[in-house]
Amino acid sequence: MQNNTQQLNDTLISKSLAAADYVPTLDAMLARTLARIDLKKQQGLRTPDELWIVDHNDVYTLGQAGKEEHILQRTNTPIIKTDRGGQVTWHGHGQLVLYWLFDLNSLGWSVRNLVSHAEQAIEDVINDCLQNPSSSDPTIISAHARRDAPGVYLYADTSVADDSDDAPANSPSLDDKIMLGKMASLGFKIKHGFSYHGIAINLNCDLSAFNAINPCGYAGMQMLRLSDFVDMQKESEVHTTQPISDLLSYEVVTQKLIDNIAKRHAGLIELRALAPK
Repeated sequence: MQNNTQQLNDTLISKSLAAADYVPTLDAMLARTLARIDLKKQQGLRTPDELWIVDHNDVYTLGQAGKEEHILQRTNTPIIKTDRGGQVTWHGHGQLVLYWLFDLNSLGWSVRNLVSHAEQAIEDVINDCLQNPSSSDPTIISAHARRDAPGVYLYADTSVADDSDDAPANSPSLDDKIMLGKMASLGFKIKHGFSYHGIAINLNCDLSAFNAINPCGYAGMQMLRLSDFVDMQKESEVHTTQPISDLLSYEVVTQKLIDNIAKRHAGLIELRALAPK
């Protein structure tokens, strides 16, 4: 398991973990959070927040209140009970996982702020990527969070675009859009004002792993991946002479998201109005 650390701003660092098994990663994340809580309580120290970028080995994780009934089929993939919120989900290669080890009180964030920043960061990056679709289909695809179900979902808008000056940009209403499925999941744990766990976004993973569960406890929920909607560079193409700017890649999307989260952490991106219920 590789561990690369990078300073993102004065109070935020990132750590990258490749081919990471779930249990030792969870243990390390909890240990770090408890150590930070202790330092703040005993010495009043504000330690740097941490954003962990993780490429997990295949695993199913069941949230603290998770129900076994949402596991439809037992496979060779381990099932781990964990302490985050939410039901059952899958992590594995080709999925981007980011754990937010943040001191919410020092940031002045509520738990709702944390969730909204996470969802809106995903929306920003996915919608930016969707500007380069993989086909000439005129259907407009966009990413949106929902108040009734945490996560970020893709919607299709097949209506004719309204070019009038009165048409609101990025209208929050989803009534005229068709939900295609879910691309990103969220699950946090808060302990003494410190967050850990985080978000998972399907970039170019094998979605068949989700067939064995009700993803996040929703029977029949269609899981989506970004590579089915935009041109993404395959691993075999990484070392070709094709310009990187021509195609998105797992690494490019990851960096876009890290940059967006770092700006939010520094107060440079404010929260938008919450998604409609």
